[in-house]
Amino acid sequence: MTLTSPPSEEAQRLRQDVLDWFVRRQRAHWGASEERAFQAWLGADARHGAAFREWESRWRAFDAIAPETVAGWRSGFEGSAPATPTRRGFLKPALVLAASGMAVGAGYLGWSHVQAQPVFEQAFATRRGQQLEAPLPDGSRLRLDTATRLEVRLFRDRREVTLIDGQAVFAVQSDAKRPFDVLAGPLRVRVVGTRFAVRHTPGMPGADGTRVSVEEGKVRVLRRAPDATSEVFLVAGRQVESDAQGRFSAVSAVPRDGIAPWRDHRLSFVDTPLARALAELERYGSTGLVVNDPAVAALRLSGTFDPRDARTLRRALASALPVQLKENGAVAELVPAL
Repeated sequence: MTLTSPPSEEAQRLRQDVLDWFVRRQRAHWGASEERAFQAWLGADARHGAAFREWESRWRAFDAIAPETVAGWRSGFEGSAPATPTRRGFLKPALVLAASGMAVGAGYLGWSHVQAQPVFEQAFATRRGQQLEAPLPDGSRLRLDTATRLEVRLFRDRREVTLIDGQAVFAVQSDAKRPFDVLAGPLRVRVVGTRFAVRHTPGMPGADGTRVSVEEGKVRVLRRAPDATSEVFLVAGRQVESDAQGRFSAVSAVPRDGIAPWRDHRLSFVDTPLARALAELERYGSTGLVVNDPAVAALRLSGTFDPRDARTLRRALASALPVQLKENGAVAELVPAL
């Protein structure tokens, strides 16, 4: 038996650098500045270029292997019993290739690593009162509402958006080989191609759950908890909400003003507590209104409002509810009408 010493820290670091550069250069958004940085890294040490060329050579050799052979290797890695026929079957081609000087193990791990990396990733955010239209490389389109933050990652076998806060409309380009998932708090929304809206506002009291509303196509809504089995299928014109823990309410019809009236600068309330309605309006801009009286905060409001028009809002509230405005500089307090 021949004993070999483990690679030095420097060799391990160089190997990791090579793999990192190789993976990054496969991404769709690799640009001129990244290429300049890569060339600078190559020129910094002659060993860098030699190591990278060696890796590329191994990769090309691995890439030329028949797909059915690779599939056999992958199945050989599965399971845990060391004496299974599958695992013994895997050893033969591995040993033959190793004897030929091909780093199959490194190639497989590198291939797996590349497959696991997103080919596109980007974060999007809107400020208070702002909306944003965001096209994606796969042909899908996102429409972000005010004060919304989300992250997009497109992989070779799936597409994924994490809605951190806010709400957005998703017009998903159909691709049966790459499902499109939206992760929003406790829920996962999975589609192939459709148009739907998702709201997730964890910081809003009384609205800290998640809502999914479908305009076209079908979506599958699941709880993300590992032990959860609940799921809901939605068709066009239907919506469902969950609480912060992912417990579903009953499926209901989408309101007549659609899945996202905010696209047209309209906010509709139906028998909504005044305090909650004002908190929603404040997401879009300052209303200049405050409520300190619990009885006033509990009054129920119905109607449609333009969140950009605070002046009309003040007049409407004074006429629709038993309240009056107590002016205090730039701020007005809503108090019970005399």
